[in-house]
Amino acid sequence: MSTAHERLPGPSADSTTVPWWRTAVIYQIYPRSFADADGDGVGDLKGVTGRLQELADLGVDAVWLSPFMTSPQKDGGYDVADFCDVDPLFGTLEDFDEMLAAAHARSLRVIVDLVPNHSSDQHRWFQQALAAVPGSRERARYIFRDGTGERGERPPNNWTSVFGGPAWTRVTEADGSPGQWYLHLFDSSQPDFDWANEEVWAEFRRILRFWLDRGVDGFRVDVAHGLVKDQDFPDYAPDPDAASMGGEETPAPYFEQPGVHEIYRDWHQVLAEYSGDRALCGEAWVSSVEKMALWVRPGEMHQTFNFEFLMAAWDAVEVKDIIDRSLSAFGSVGAPATWVLSNHDVVRHATRLALTEENPQGTGIGPNFAGLGDPAEGLRRAQAATALMLALPGSAYLYQGEELGLDEVHDLPDEFRQDPTWFRTGGDRYGRDGCRVPIPWRSGAPALGFSPTGKSWLPQPRRWKPLAREKQRSNPQSTLNLYRGLLRLRRDHQLGAGELQWLSGYPQDVLAFRNLGVVVIVNLSSVPVAFDSEAAVLAASGPLHDGLIPTDTTAWFAAGSPT
Repeated sequence: MSTAHERLPGPSADSTTVPWWRTAVIYQIYPRSFADADGDGVGDLKGVTGRLQELADLGVDAVWLSPFMTSPQKDGGYDVADFCDVDPLFGTLEDFDEMLAAAHARSLRVIVDLVPNHSSDQHRWFQQALAAVPGSRERARYIFRDGTGERGERPPNNWTSVFGGPAWTRVTEADGSPGQWYLHLFDSSQPDFDWANEEVWAEFRRILRFWLDRGVDGFRVDVAHGLVKDQDFPDYAPDPDAASMGGEETPAPYFEQPGVHEIYRDWHQVLAEYSGDRALCGEAWVSSVEKMALWVRPGEMHQTFNFEFLMAAWDAVEVKDIIDRSLSAFGSVGAPATWVLSNHDVVRHATRLALTEENPQGTGIGPNFAGLGDPAEGLRRAQAATALMLALPGSAYLYQGEELGLDEVHDLPDEFRQDPTWFRTGGDRYGRDGCRVPIPWRSGAPALGFSPTGKSWLPQPRRWKPLAREKQRSNPQSTLNLYRGLLRLRRDHQLGAGELQWLSGYPQDVLAFRNLGVVVIVNLSSVPVAFDSEAAVLAASGPLHDGLIPTDTTAWFAAGSPT
């Protein structure tokens, strides 16, 4: 075995005392596309409940549910009209309680999505604001400003929406005259709250307690870096090649403002009132993991998504650098590193890792995208990347369907697209529909088992039929069984609570490390890498032949065996 030469800390301590979220593997459910129990073509909470045993069998520790709260569904539920109720599309509060109880009965924690940056324009507060006068208490809950120009006919500044187009919309006042403008970093149907207003703080404390009282284990916080805006509202033009959600070296005046940290310190205290290690996980698109660690300092959030890891190229030097900096940055503030490769906002990594052209976050891909790459190479790299990720210390996130090896549905017909990005850019950007297509459960069933009637709010590609869960369950070489095996080994070896030690003696394009009782070798080079054929192989993302690890393959070995 090669000699260890560098040691990086993972989450500390005895696994019996570490809070669950420090080492958990958390499975993201996008409810619209997970399982449809009532046959209307849209997934629902009863569908989730009916499939929880599948997730327990997969071996995850928790589920995160994307929004299911009352919403007109202009942005897939991220436009919330009532933060304390379930949208009838997904069921009822009673359905939620049943789902939560069923999850807890299977030792699965439940995290719910919270959207504090904005509401739907159908929210009672915003409807009250539209009916009120400028300068009123009702308007002060949102960001209303007078326009510029002689008659206020131009917006207050030049900010643009994440979804494309202007970030300001002018209202018509009650007397019929052109009025003030309101800010919406996303769709015009999603007005931003004004977090300079104490009433907004109080309302979200109430919302947190509503769901904590029902027994949820934590919250994923949407746009966690965007709640506070520069109160001078200066003009700003983002880099057109940057990720749509932020992450530029110099933050936008509506992202990464220091005041957001006061909000999360306040929320941390609310969660501390409850037993059971309740957790906050932030969606913070910032420029580096060092900045990301600011969100998880003691007394603030517990986790934040590692988007730098997610967006990394398939390159050993880059991946190693991000792993090193992540473990160092998060460890320096006593937080676990987190790892993620796919979610509902990005091109699925089974496709993304083979792309041959740049594809900024939020842009999506469609039938005219020229850099699609080789699907077989994409899946092979995705399996290898997941095997790397699940061997790392800390907490990991999986996105529904990745355990089946699902690719991005790039060939959706235009008439089925629903993402606001598609409409607000006039079709210039495809958006996120391709990663949100309902997942396959049974190859011979209507809608591949997603819905008993065959209805599906987005059409499923025929190529997914052999990827259905029921087909993969009986195939020892399937992506599903690769995930199940890796998750079992991760748990058995307590890798989430481990410590990473890089191993020397390997080429630059190969990553090799030890974490507790497991040695991991990831071959990102163009040629096979040798290992001792007597080594005890625990798992591999692809076949190993004649003592060689092929290109784009990750292998796990028992530490102490020859490698």
